[in-house]
Amino acid sequence: MRLHLVDGTFELFRAHYGKRPDHHGPDGQDLKATLGVVSSILALFDDPDERATHIAVAFDNPIESFRNEMFDGYKTGEGMEPVLVAQMGPVEEAVRAAGVVVWSMDRWEADDALATGARRWAEQVEQVRIMTPDKDLGQCLQGDRVVQVDRIRRRVIDEAAVRERRGVGPASIPDYLALVGDTADGIPGLPGFGEKGTAALLGEYEHIERIPADTAAWAVKPRGAAKLAATLAERREDALLYRRLATLAYDVPLEETLEDLEWRGAPRQKFLAWCDRVGARNLRQRPSRWRDEG
Repeated sequence: MRLHLVDGTFELFRAHYGKRPDHHGPDGQDLKATLGVVSSILALFDDPDERATHIAVAFDNPIESFRNEMFDGYKTGEGMEPVLVAQMGPVEEAVRAAGVVVWSMDRWEADDALATGARRWAEQVEQVRIMTPDKDLGQCLQGDRVVQVDRIRRRVIDEAAVRERRGVGPASIPDYLALVGDTADGIPGLPGFGEKGTAALLGEYEHIERIPADTAAWAVKPRGAAKLAATLAERREDALLYRRLATLAYDVPLEETLEDLEWRGAPRQKFLAWCDRVGARNLRQRPSRWRDEG
């Protein structure tokens, strides 16, 4: 048995910018992305590579989280296309109508829910598959027990792949993002810290606080070592704040048990009613399995 944890916000953006045909509901609302997410989720149950049986989908609703209270520059929903904002509620309703558990995050982020679920149930399943290529989820990976799946490029990212790509292990990913920065989340990083130099330092010392203040004590000498050391000394508190921003929470209060995440089929009446309500006639026969509500 494998557990699929899906980044619904990522799927919403992917469906919006994908080549799927446009779709508007009877009231004129643009629902292209919503229908795309539902189709994408249902495909996991048919895909022979995925064979999904237990699944949850996490959404950011709204985009802002507790991290915005920690740092003014952290990502917000500002600049997000209104057509996507307008679908943040409807897409959750649609996924629930398909019989799939939804984690709607407001104070926490979707990534925190995925991280919590992965840690909570990793030892109870054959594998946890986190369905997003977002690099911050790399901190959750455990060998080939907890992996990421990049559905766009059709590849699995395990712990070995992260080490090869980033030059550091999962435990160092928050430190790495703190120093290099993560523009997607509004984490600026520190000046001068590029991927290679940062990987060399963290590959040796693992965490920011273990990097010696004196470059003479450095076991590795990345390019511009003296300047990097001076920057780190001057902005160490900034770096530690950025690491807190990049560190995922593992204590999101998820109410479900692993058994609750089993997909028993789309509830026939509920799903068909949703299809009719939004004019999604082409999805009426999409579920590969049905269950009748009692």
